[in-house]
Amino acid sequence: MSLWFIAWRNIQQRSLASTLTALSMALGVALVAAVLVIHGVIERSFRRGAQGYDLVVGPKGSPMQLVLNTVYYLGDPVGKLPYTHYMELISHRFQLPDGRVAPPFAKCIPVCMGGSYLGFPLVATTPEFFELSFLEGQHYEFTQHGGQGRNMEIGNFWEAVVGPAVAKAANLKIGDQFQPEHTTGLDEEECPEEHHPFTVVGIFAPTGTPNDRAIFVNIEGFWRMHEHHSESSPSSSEAQTPGSSSSSSAKANLQPKPGQPRPDSSASQSQPLAHGSPEQTNLKPSERFISAVLIRLDESDPTLNVALPRLIEDYRIGGVQVFQAVHPSVEVAKLLEGIIGNVQLVLLILAVLVVVVAGVGILVSIYNSMNERKRDIAIMRALGASRLTVMMVILLESILLSLGGGAVGVLFSHGLIGILGPIITEHTGVQISALHFQMSELVLIPGLVILASIVGYLPAVAAYRTDVAKALAASP
Repeated sequence: MSLWFIAWRNIQQRSLASTLTALSMALGVALVAAVLVIHGVIERSFRRGAQGYDLVVGPKGSPMQLVLNTVYYLGDPVGKLPYTHYMELISHRFQLPDGRVAPPFAKCIPVCMGGSYLGFPLVATTPEFFELSFLEGQHYEFTQHGGQGRNMEIGNFWEAVVGPAVAKAANLKIGDQFQPEHTTGLDEEECPEEHHPFTVVGIFAPTGTPNDRAIFVNIEGFWRMHEHHSESSPSSSEAQTPGSSSSSSAKANLQPKPGQPRPDSSASQSQPLAHGSPEQTNLKPSERFISAVLIRLDESDPTLNVALPRLIEDYRIGGVQVFQAVHPSVEVAKLLEGIIGNVQLVLLILAVLVVVVAGVGILVSIYNSMNERKRDIAIMRALGASRLTVMMVILLESILLSLGGGAVGVLFSHGLIGILGPIITEHTGVQISALHFQMSELVLIPGLVILASIVGYLPAVAAYRTDVAKALAASP
């Protein structure tokens, strides 16, 4: 008969006490596993959201606030940049420290924050936004894996693309129209209560990024929607109907003039908003503002990632430095290490303390049962079992209780995460499932064995010192 079997039989003889002891260990381990998994998923989600762009350029202010607002749609914009400053930025050729002239940005996409619909952020941008990969090798899909419709078109000012989480929560479908509730952040004056409606033309497949919980609209329509319906020009109000003659006329007017590059060419950076010019709207160029610029650099030259941020920040317009250039991945790393990492450490310490308390419960449970088992230990010794064998049985009993409770705790933790996963995804946009495991969870196995050995040592020593003659004499 193996020592493991003997230890298991001892646990069965005290089924109620053993079950309660293992349950306390299970709850502690479940808390540890939940902290590890949730932190891992949050960290992966934050890093995933920051991988779509090399640089975020915005007005002077807090770099962290710029990244949180532009990439994660949290908080208010740092400020606003005149559209003319944006045009100067993308047309300027920076001279690198080695004397070379930096090539044009691979992608340079303006974004304008400041609206919402049913609590979901409104992001004004260009169709090029969805030509970027949101993760290395992964692109937005409008017709696969749950995606529907298509991307926005340059000439249709009143088109919108919504994230899958928004489409589900707001019950928006292809062809539906919605009116933004209000705008904040960029406008100094109170905005009109009534805005021009946007039409949903696309719902992209889930990406696991904050974009899933955002609404993207044509930036030209965003600029114009503040104009009251009666003040809007006929061409702009009719341009919302794809396929109409007015829309076709608008598209025709938006074609580049002779000698100018086409919008889909690499040289189109000099005219990023080919879908609207100041002459086609009541807005003056000085009334157009953006919140930030998302920049993708030429991957063939890794030195650009280091040199360009400083050059952009040193660039002056009218003798004033107006830009800040931020690596989103760097700011996210600071956030995770400086804030989220500390929170995880505190939660992990509390969870480990719960496990230690559960371990003490195992010690108390086994030690209190030693008086009842003196006769059994004496019989084992009389049958030839050594003191070390008896001691090992008690230690194995402690290990079984710890590992059994730990296994139940891990299963309970992941099962609860699987149940709550859809609710978490719906309210936060963070995708989490029961199958999300962290490598750090493997540390629980040796950790529980060590803890069980420590708490089982005292009752094992008590078993080791049991006097066989006294134990047999005390029992009839």
